[in-house]
Amino acid sequence: MSNQSARYRITHQTHYSYSDQVAICQNQLRMQPRSGGRVTVHSSTMSIHPSPDSVFEHKDYFGNQVYSFAIEFLHRELKVVATSDVTVAAVDMPPETSTPEGSTFEGDVLWETIVEQALTTADTPLRVLEYRFDSARISASEIFAQYARQSFLPGRGILAATLDLTRRIHRDFKYDSSATEVNTPTDKAFELRAGVCQDFAHIEIACLRSLGIPARYVSGYLRTLPPPGKERMVGADESHAWLSVYAGSEHQWVGYDPTNACFVGTQHVPICVGRDYNDVSPMRGVVLGGGKPSLRVSVDVEPIDEPSAGVVPGAGLQQQNQPQQQSQQQQKSRQPPLQDPSSQRMFFFGDEGPVV
Repeated sequence: MSNQSARYRITHQTHYSYSDQVAICQNQLRMQPRSGGRVTVHSSTMSIHPSPDSVFEHKDYFGNQVYSFAIEFLHRELKVVATSDVTVAAVDMPPETSTPEGSTFEGDVLWETIVEQALTTADTPLRVLEYRFDSARISASEIFAQYARQSFLPGRGILAATLDLTRRIHRDFKYDSSATEVNTPTDKAFELRAGVCQDFAHIEIACLRSLGIPARYVSGYLRTLPPPGKERMVGADESHAWLSVYAGSEHQWVGYDPTNACFVGTQHVPICVGRDYNDVSPMRGVVLGGGKPSLRVSVDVEPIDEPSAGVVPGAGLQQQNQPQQQSQQQQKSRQPPLQDPSSQRMFFFGDEGPVV
């Protein structure tokens, strides 16, 4: 792949309106990218209205930037605007070679070697090993292992095998925002053979972990392209989800996007990593009061240096894949149900529900 990079200004706006007064709210935001790897953060700001009584910024266990705040006076709306200026570098991957047996990559480490190394802490860092185990939304099973083994043939490289699995999920599963909900179990989405990017990322991670391969969930943004001849619409970009797999000491973590059947490229802007969606929800919290809430969300991924912000060659983000990106109106229909809509009781909420 090429060594090009892309610079973006990202604006993520979340607006809650309530039918009744909110007395207290406490929230955590995970909307700010972290510098490291292929991402350079030039600036990142958070604007909240009404102004919080307290703010606490910190990093969570996985190294994600967390912005915690509390509002302890009556209010009828909550506006959060996260703005970041980032440069995303392309991943320097060996070229893909097609053979009758499938794709190959020069220097690709056997997937069995990755599994063997993951069993010995001397060869694999502990921070990698923890992504082999079950998490709240992902449990290893023989069903996932059987599906994965069609791609992970004996003697195949980890890069090639994971790419094949990524493409099979893209082919075998239907993108359908009405098929699943934010809390649909991963095995249920697998049974339905349908869902959104959150489901597809969970399914592929489950397949990999079922073979003993470390894999982690990645939340972020995807720059979308307007139809030919149409102007770019402000606020029409998307939150997105994909996964990264540990490919050995040379390549470390390599990103795959099963929604679009490709390696992660410069149009993917990672924000947070974790074991599954529970670790990276963009906004979560608790409110006291508020009655029935309504939500509006917009995401804008604006190229700052347009000539260098194209798709990484071979990334596979073609225009025909754009219908797979869910509209903001569709996102609103995928909200997790409130535990109690009463204006006098406490309930939990997330922001957009599942990323698309």
